[in-house]
Amino acid sequence: MTKYGLRARVFTLTLAPTLIIGLLLSAFFTMSRYRDLEHQLISTGASIIEPLAISTEYGMTDKNREAVRRLISYAHRKHSQIIRSIAVFDASNQLFVTSNFHRNFEILMYPDDQPIPLLLDTRLNDNALILRAPIVTEGQFGSSSQSNYQGQALGYIALELDLSALRLQQYQEVFTALMVLLLGLTLSSLFAYRLMQDVTRPISHMVSVVDRIRRGHLDIRIEGELLGELDTLKNGINAMAISLSEYHIEMQQSIDQATSDLRETLEQLEIQNVELDIAKKRAQEAARVKSEFLANMSHELRTPLNGVIGFTRQMLKTRLSSSQQDYLLTIEKSANNLLTIINDILDFSKLEAGKLLLENIPFDFTESLDEVMCLLAPSAHEKGLELTLKIDNRIPAGLIGDPLRIQQVITNLIGNAVKFTERGNIDVSVELKTDKDENVELQFMVRDTGIGISERQQAQLFQAFSQADASISRRYGGTGLGLVITQKLVTQMGGEIRLTSRLHQGSTFWFSLKMQKTDLPVSQPINTSSLIGKKLLLIEPNMQAASVVQQRLINAGMQVTYRSSMPEDAEHHHFALLCLTPGQQPPIATLLDRVFKAEQITDKVIVSLPATELALSERLINAGVSACLGKPLAHRKLFEVLSNAPDDQVEQDVPLLPEPAQTIEPLTVMAVDDNPANLKLIAALLSERVETVITATGGRKAVEYAHQKAFDLIFMDIQMPEMDGVTACQEIHKTELNHTTPVIAVTAHAMAGERERLINAGMDDYLTKPIEERILQQILAKWTTSSHDAIPAEAEGGIAAGVTEASSPGQTVAVNQNISWDWELALAQAAGKEDLAKDMLQMLLDFMPEVEMLVNEALDGKDIDLWSTIHKLHGSCAYSGVPRLKNLCHTIETQLKANSTVGDIEPELYELVDEMNNVVKASKAYRH
Repeated sequence: MTKYGLRARVFTLTLAPTLIIGLLLSAFFTMSRYRDLEHQLISTGASIIEPLAISTEYGMTDKNREAVRRLISYAHRKHSQIIRSIAVFDASNQLFVTSNFHRNFEILMYPDDQPIPLLLDTRLNDNALILRAPIVTEGQFGSSSQSNYQGQALGYIALELDLSALRLQQYQEVFTALMVLLLGLTLSSLFAYRLMQDVTRPISHMVSVVDRIRRGHLDIRIEGELLGELDTLKNGINAMAISLSEYHIEMQQSIDQATSDLRETLEQLEIQNVELDIAKKRAQEAARVKSEFLANMSHELRTPLNGVIGFTRQMLKTRLSSSQQDYLLTIEKSANNLLTIINDILDFSKLEAGKLLLENIPFDFTESLDEVMCLLAPSAHEKGLELTLKIDNRIPAGLIGDPLRIQQVITNLIGNAVKFTERGNIDVSVELKTDKDENVELQFMVRDTGIGISERQQAQLFQAFSQADASISRRYGGTGLGLVITQKLVTQMGGEIRLTSRLHQGSTFWFSLKMQKTDLPVSQPINTSSLIGKKLLLIEPNMQAASVVQQRLINAGMQVTYRSSMPEDAEHHHFALLCLTPGQQPPIATLLDRVFKAEQITDKVIVSLPATELALSERLINAGVSACLGKPLAHRKLFEVLSNAPDDQVEQDVPLLPEPAQTIEPLTVMAVDDNPANLKLIAALLSERVETVITATGGRKAVEYAHQKAFDLIFMDIQMPEMDGVTACQEIHKTELNHTTPVIAVTAHAMAGERERLINAGMDDYLTKPIEERILQQILAKWTTSSHDAIPAEAEGGIAAGVTEASSPGQTVAVNQNISWDWELALAQAAGKEDLAKDMLQMLLDFMPEVEMLVNEALDGKDIDLWSTIHKLHGSCAYSGVPRLKNLCHTIETQLKANSTVGDIEPELYELVDEMNNVVKASKAYRH
């Protein structure tokens, strides 16, 4: 919208009314005068023509043209200034006489087809006025009031008047009106100009002064005397300027004071920053000291624990009674549990620093949970609590995840449940929530019948070093770290943990985890085909425990009869499973009487004892019991005992693939690995099966050999410096001699999708470390023509990846991840060859001083690339029976790949040095 200034508004509001009123009045009076002049001319013409019409009556009657001419000529001369012509026409509309010559008498005549009107007729042309008056007998002429006159028309007289004088007078009137209007506008303009001089100029001056005040010239004032309200406005602006000037002075004083205060504050902040910087350096030094302390304490605590665990295992190799063996196993498990607690303390510091890395390895899910239940059973049974484990049978046996961390979470939750429960059950259940493609989501639930937790106390549970009851008189001890570590571990594994509890009504903790399925053989399968259709009598006083065991047996195809106590009469069964509840046990005589009654109706009696009553096993076995198992019943142990009944013809487990004869194939094979230990092992294994084995210490060397010689098969490591295995494979396939030679990827990665990734990159097959002889034999059989026909169909889909257990022919060696060195594991990884195992160990020990030197230089601040060194050490650990050192190398290697600095992994590096020393000490006896 257009905004007009004050000057334009003054002009508009002053001139517009004058212009409008002047135009209206001028138009009105001009039109009135214009009409008056015309009417006046018509009246003058009528006053001339009507007497003439009367005077010419006698001449027309006598047809005296001369008399009529003299009459109209006289009238013409008398009024010559306005009359142009006078003509007389007879009744036949013919010209009778005229006062002068006329060019066109037709304009004076009536039309022939019209009668002569009896009244005066007036017609106005452009510049002439025509008047026609009838000439009637008896001299009867009148106006419009005589419209009923019936006199006879003798003719008519026509008078033409000149309008030039009339038009000139009319123009003079219009001109006079315009001059008056112009005079009015001029006077209005003068008044408007004067008004602008008196109003707009002072206002413009005020605007200029206000703008200068706005720009900071507060000493400017408006001078002079003004009219009316303008003078009031002037005084207001001057007063405003005075106030602003005073406020500016006051504000400047405040700014000066604030500036002075700010300078003092900045000086104080600088002092505080210096103090904070010093405090930060002290905190960093304290953190470093804490990390060193944790590493040293870890070493100091692990050393005696390793001795306890090592000598316990040595005693387990001697001849022991059943109860002594159970005691030693309990000692070993407790020592491992203590070692896990020590690791938890370190885990908390790692979790707080965000440095704890999770593993992703295949493991047997059921056996992993059974281990936790077996470990925690003594503490629960000592308090008379029943401990049960229910696993959804839809959950696959093999999963990929971090079994140690899952066990740690379950251990913390069950340990808390045992601590805060006095009677009843502690029930652990795992259900399958979702199963999509290769991923499963599991929900774990730990339910107890303990004291419960109030809503106020629940808010403190997941806070470090806090407990629900923190009073000095609290009954239950603890550091308050368990649930914090549990929550952080579950969150880092991509899950969430929640609880529901009511005071004095127990608590339920549940959490969900997402894991991947795997088809890898994570454990030796249990053959339960011989149990299908067999009858079993289950005696279990605890309903929840009975339900879990009964469901597990029914899923195996057995017919289960459940009783809470020993029946007096029952039909014959193949098995009887007598379960004792934790707590006060009946006298041994009563227990033996129950066993005797069970033997009368079954072929085989099995007794399930609480962990606190395992000492009874010898007495019961001497009394005829077939086997004694600890509660809660482990899945594998239960079915192994049931399957190995002496009276049954149990079918032996058939191996996945037949053991081929150890014949030397006429093949030339190349093994490629940058780690000398790995290369020596695979060369030793291949030399027993093929005629020629050529080794290459890197990808570039392998490509050179491929240009010089044709090979039947190539085993290629993936992670190598200079040229990795995938690139080397692609270059080998470009050579003329080996463009069709199968290349087998050898890697320690057993993640889902790794095999497909490598095959898509150009590899022909996939073999995982540590290498098993059986798997290696299958690879050779698959890719050599002479043995191809003997391959079972199961091998065509590729060879299974490595697992957490290392197998030698005919045996399975369980891997304990918490010990420094395991001779049985080293022997299994060396394919049962003692000399090779010792050589692999010696190569590892020879490489350790170089690693320790480089690590110490890196810790001292030198710029050392540790990744390649740790990678080689990691590869050597895969075949030397050092699971803990192997896991530690994996953690450090993963962090180095994630661009972690030496400062970030400083605790792990100290721990690595300590662990290498532990390996040296632990393996000393076998080396000598």
